[in-house]
Amino acid sequence: MARTSLLARSPFAPSFWRSPVRGTRFTALLGVVLLGGITLLFVTGLLSYAAYNPNLAAVNDKTPDKGILGFYLFDWPTDPPWLYRLTQGVHVTLGVTLIPVLLAKLWSVVPKLFTLPPARSLTHALERLSLLLLVGGALFEFTTGVLNIQLDYVFPGSFYPLHFYGAWVFFAAFLAHAILRTPTALRNLRGMRAPSQEGGEEHGKPGKPGEGATRVARDEPDELAAPEPADPTVSRRGAFGLVGGASLLLFATTAGRSFDGPLRRTALLAPHGGAEPGSGPGGFQINKTAAYAGISAAETDEEAWRLVVTGRTGTVRLTRAALRAMPQHSSALPIACVEGWSTSDQWWRGVRLRDLAALVGHEDAPDVFVESLQRRGAFRHAALRSNQVADPRSLLALDVNGEELTPDHGHPARVIVPGAPGVLNTKWVTRLSFGGVK
Repeated sequence: MARTSLLARSPFAPSFWRSPVRGTRFTALLGVVLLGGITLLFVTGLLSYAAYNPNLAAVNDKTPDKGILGFYLFDWPTDPPWLYRLTQGVHVTLGVTLIPVLLAKLWSVVPKLFTLPPARSLTHALERLSLLLLVGGALFEFTTGVLNIQLDYVFPGSFYPLHFYGAWVFFAAFLAHAILRTPTALRNLRGMRAPSQEGGEEHGKPGKPGEGATRVARDEPDELAAPEPADPTVSRRGAFGLVGGASLLLFATTAGRSFDGPLRRTALLAPHGGAEPGSGPGGFQINKTAAYAGISAAETDEEAWRLVVTGRTGTVRLTRAALRAMPQHSSALPIACVEGWSTSDQWWRGVRLRDLAALVGHEDAPDVFVESLQRRGAFRHAALRSNQVADPRSLLALDVNGEELTPDHGHPARVIVPGAPGVLNTKWVTRLSFGGVK
């Protein structure tokens, strides 16, 4: 008797869940929002991975065992030059904005996790197991994504493979769930258009047969509605308003990271939001400082630093003076990072990469392996494709916005390439190996 009484008061008892807000239509609307949002997240995430040109060189590929998961990879283009700024800005901002929707969806279905018996059949058992992948994958992807944009790497291992493989597991489970549940969700959404009488679902209570609570005829019982609902403290419309308001607040405090000017000050949740770091030609955002990268003034001094360029005809060593003696060109290009932040166009000036390739015997621009003075951290080496080298806007920049590069912006020289992720725009460059990508 005591055991029965204890079970009746536990989450395994249907009467434990009394919120009148839960219901299939409430869950269906959240599910449709997530269907579109998560699909867009997945697509922009894959585009971000492609932008690193992982098939080009081992230094670009942080997921070397991807196998068939890299089937879609293509040569990342240089046009439009703001492409990565757009796709990664959408990816990060949308991911943060969807957090309240995801949490509300999980809350709306949590009673089903406690239904007894846990498996009514083999098919039902497999469905429950797939839900573990779905829920676990969602929490893992959103958590690691938020930690990454906050630069808080508390998870074990590298963010890149964890987030990449986690995304495929999660999206596979998400796609299977969507295929199974979308027809039901659409039926429930169509039912929401039907008029309801006072005291019905609009006020948070499921209708009871014979009471005129709703005019919608149901083909199946509402498995998510509370059998003994408590008095409502908020209507379902109010609950949707809370979720939407929370998403709007997160959007407003995150989206500014992808813009400059006043909107940037609203990006309170973004590490690279807020005021610009200083003023003047070098007063725009960076991801790592010279001090963090272990760059000393002695090794970047005019007398000490040399750029080593290797190619088909051998090796040349160039001083900054020698680089300035070469034809100088300017490009207006943004910088965009995997964490979602970006800057608008800065005016870069320096030597075209294709001119440096020609200096060592490459009339047709080849791939290039770029090495930095940076002592630690990922992407101190990077590879660029031939189409990136050939683009006339791709520079080994010596100046920005009319002045010499600052140490934090890559003095004495840095790469800047249209459309490339920020980490491929290598700073503190010391060697360019044309045709030497491996």
